[in-house]
Amino acid sequence: AARSATLSEPIVLCTRVAMALATSVAIGAAAISGLAVGVARSGKVRAAAAHGYWADVDEEEVPQVPRRQPPSSRHPRPVAAQPQEDEGNLGWQGFSMEEARTHADKLQQEKMNRTPGEVLAELQRGNARFWMNAANRPETSAFERRGLISKQFPSVAMLGCSDSRVPTEIVFDQGLGDIFVVRVAGNCLDTATLASLQFAVHHLKVKVLAVLGHELCGAVKAAMLPQDKIEQEPSELEQALKGIKVGLDENTLQLISDARAQDREAVCTNVRRQVERLSVDKGIMTVVREQELMIVGAFYEISSGIVDFFSRGVRPWRGDPDFAAEVDPSRSVCALHKDTQLGCAEPLRARN
Repeated sequence: AARSATLSEPIVLCTRVAMALATSVAIGAAAISGLAVGVARSGKVRAAAAHGYWADVDEEEVPQVPRRQPPSSRHPRPVAAQPQEDEGNLGWQGFSMEEARTHADKLQQEKMNRTPGEVLAELQRGNARFWMNAANRPETSAFERRGLISKQFPSVAMLGCSDSRVPTEIVFDQGLGDIFVVRVAGNCLDTATLASLQFAVHHLKVKVLAVLGHELCGAVKAAMLPQDKIEQEPSELEQALKGIKVGLDENTLQLISDARAQDREAVCTNVRRQVERLSVDKGIMTVVREQELMIVGAFYEISSGIVDFFSRGVRPWRGDPDFAAEVDPSRSVCALHKDTQLGCAEPLRARN
């Protein structure tokens, strides 16, 4: 019996050790499980807080609240109908530079075949899409972008203001390579801007040459300040403002009592002055006479998004009696003695 008791003692000891180990493992597993539950619960609370809702951490479960949608998702803008892609452009998974050039050449030829009137009409349609919140935002594909590496063939050259509220391509719902844009404060001509437009006319063969002014133009407003105020500005800015001021009929503008009407008239007067300066460029007016180019002025109303096109006082260069033009103030359009259109657009409005 003593020998039997002696043999059972190691067995009892091993059993106790095994039970202790099992108990430790169980406690450890419970602790890990509790930590995992806490982490998951904390994650739910943080997720609910991230969604913008308050969660009570004493609750057993955090409710799964839906993510709040941004206003643009709750009230989507109307989207213009997207044209179907040509079968030839479908399935472009890879392409060579030669294929991209061929596509660009075809597109260039199509643009060159359009008349100035058709190009202007497309500008108007693009602006209508913009202010009706139905813009296409035409982003070119990688294939088309590659085709633009070797050349550009815009249909429009536009002298606009550098104001950040007047992004030309967006206002007219145009894409890469569609508009040759020259932007400078007050949309004024100087050596650099005129040279840029000459390049667009003679080398890029644009069909429409436009000068775009806009509502509440800071440069035009500053140009209407007293002379002593303008002379306090840095010399380059002073000269630019004086250049705008020369073209404004301030005596007439002071007779307009309504501030918005006065602003519009001042901006449009400045646009007309720049158009007149373009009209004395012999090279540009040669292209106009050949009916390959149209010169227009335009006014962008920031508050509505609408661009009004107009033209007034455009004349061929001096010393050309065959194409001496006269202005009809009632219609604001240039008429040639030969009863041919000078290339000026009738006043066009996108709304009644």
